[in-house]
Amino acid sequence: MSIAVVTDSTAYLPAELIAAGGLTVVPLGVAIDGVEGREGLDVSPDDVARALGARRLAVTTSRPSPAELSTVYGKLLAAGATGIVSVHLSAKLSGTYDAAVLAAADHPGLVEVVDSLSTGMGLGFPALHARGEDLAAARAAALAAVARTTTLFYVDTLEYLRRGGRIGAASALLGTALSVKPILHMADGEIVVRDKVRTATRAMGRLVDLAVEAAGESDVDIAVHHLAAPGRATELTAALTDRLGVRMKACYQTEIGAAVGAHAGPGLVSVVVHNRSTA
Repeated sequence: MSIAVVTDSTAYLPAELIAAGGLTVVPLGVAIDGVEGREGLDVSPDDVARALGARRLAVTTSRPSPAELSTVYGKLLAAGATGIVSVHLSAKLSGTYDAAVLAAADHPGLVEVVDSLSTGMGLGFPALHARGEDLAAARAAALAAVARTTTLFYVDTLEYLRRGGRIGAASALLGTALSVKPILHMADGEIVVRDKVRTATRAMGRLVDLAVEAAGESDVDIAVHHLAAPGRATELTAALTDRLGVRMKACYQTEIGAAVGAHAGPGLVSVVVHNRSTA
């Protein structure tokens, strides 16, 4: 059996992992002041950070169309794939999952669509693990990876999430004092509050504590994401390396792209923990 894996551009996978895993990545759409482009191809993280910083420029995002995804599936099947696992960002954050389900209907019995319930490497790790002897096994492996992955993040302001309607249960914080800095996480596909601190510095420390807690006693792979905050990302990576030691088997540090950046805003930092076992 030759099972192909499709994901979308919000996985923010390092290029070497995409190549090594043979993944096909479908870009989301991003429009800056009405000018549309494809995430990672026409629109960069810097483009979005500058636009959000300017405030006068509107930034919007759009899902791939079912027709686009169906075409991708068709090409993979024509090239010899016997089945496809298509893993995408949370259906509660984007219509991409629903578009994939519609596209899969064009290829009955050949495409399984998986909701990662997350984004960033919270999506990337399940996509990388969507392997198996047959389509059912590959889908089960992706779902198992979803269950073993924790996505934590910090934003300087909830304003961008509010504008984009992605704030979920965290909306209760909108009326609180500006001095409250929320630590957020993905829970059942939604953005919810995990903790609250008073300063950005404490937020960085708390992110590390929560990531170590999520790791438990198992070996882990870690991803650290940021938008226009490389110093924070480097600081987090160093602290996690120190705390987790030999249990951290791999660590990937990447800047998130336009589609998520448009809703999170500059200053975002995120830690994704993938447990290699359930110990």
